[in-house]
Amino acid sequence: MEYEKPLFFEIMSYAVHADRDVVDMVSGNPDWEPPASLRDGLREYADFDQSEFQYAPSEGLRDLREEIADRRGVDESQVVVTNGGGEANYLAMARALERGAGNEVILTDPVYPYYPGKTSMLGGKQRFVPTDDDGTLDPAAVREAASDDTACIVVNSPNNPTGAVYPEATIRELVAIAEDHDAILVSDEVYDHYDRSGRFSSALSVDSDHRIVTNSFSKTFAITGFRVGYAVFPEEHVEAAKARHMLVNVATTRPGQHAVLHALRNTDPAYHEANRELLAERVDTFTDALDEAGAAYTEPDGAFYVMARFDGYPGTVANTKELIDEAGVAGMPGEAFGDAFDDWFRFALVTPRVEEAADRLAERFG
Repeated sequence: MEYEKPLFFEIMSYAVHADRDVVDMVSGNPDWEPPASLRDGLREYADFDQSEFQYAPSEGLRDLREEIADRRGVDESQVVVTNGGGEANYLAMARALERGAGNEVILTDPVYPYYPGKTSMLGGKQRFVPTDDDGTLDPAAVREAASDDTACIVVNSPNNPTGAVYPEATIRELVAIAEDHDAILVSDEVYDHYDRSGRFSSALSVDSDHRIVTNSFSKTFAITGFRVGYAVFPEEHVEAAKARHMLVNVATTRPGQHAVLHALRNTDPAYHEANRELLAERVDTFTDALDEAGAAYTEPDGAFYVMARFDGYPGTVANTKELIDEAGVAGMPGEAFGDAFDDWFRFALVTPRVEEAADRLAERFG
């Protein structure tokens, strides 16, 4: 997959300009409310002194970094607050590639397309490892693919697009592979609050200088427009990452960071549990309709996506647009995520119209 304008924009634009009502299941923008404490934090910030409306410290507000560090069991100096999870991944992958320890990036297939896009942009070479049909990643396949030219291994758990959750044994073996080849495991954990299996394991549970963890509050608090994320680096990589971050972004939004900090300190865990329950209900509703349509599908253990395959109807861009026109349902073509699932579609269950979309697909294919 070469670095190019992602297909997301093409499909979203087509759906917006369709000549009929369309249920948007393209992007992962949560439709549920952020916690009330986050709104409270924003209101509080509006009354701060004028000096608080200027540049934040480049690496992030100290109180926020300390809060993150305390929750993740790391030192505050290892945390860099970024412009969303996207920049966190960019900094981590750039650090892995700029060390002179190889230029190959191992990615899963299917893959979130921004990872191969960043690989190309950073001058790296892509190497894909297919997952099993349920999205499970076999570390033995990663070990077989790894070589002395491997600079970086990028994984995402809970996974977009398959919903797979990697257990602790998988994460530990991936870190071991990175150590054996002087590579860096980049573990993107933005959906960690949407693990419904109880098996999620952070790469931070493994003590190693060969892993960088990235995360974001975009999904955690349903605030994709705030662009507040972070990366946790081993001490030896912090300064280089901070320098690149400063050159690219200078700093991240002050009010967004303050609101996130307020939400971290004041949000009841019940908020996250309710969202997981909501998604579990939507998964059941959607997959029941896929059964009626005779479709194969992934059963996600985390995140909020379902991949579906309709017999004789591959997940191409053309068929995705046809589904918009004929069924009024906008998903993403499987080919946007690589080769292994190129005959599938991916649907984001972040709309209150999931049942309506499910009925439309059941009618179209049933």
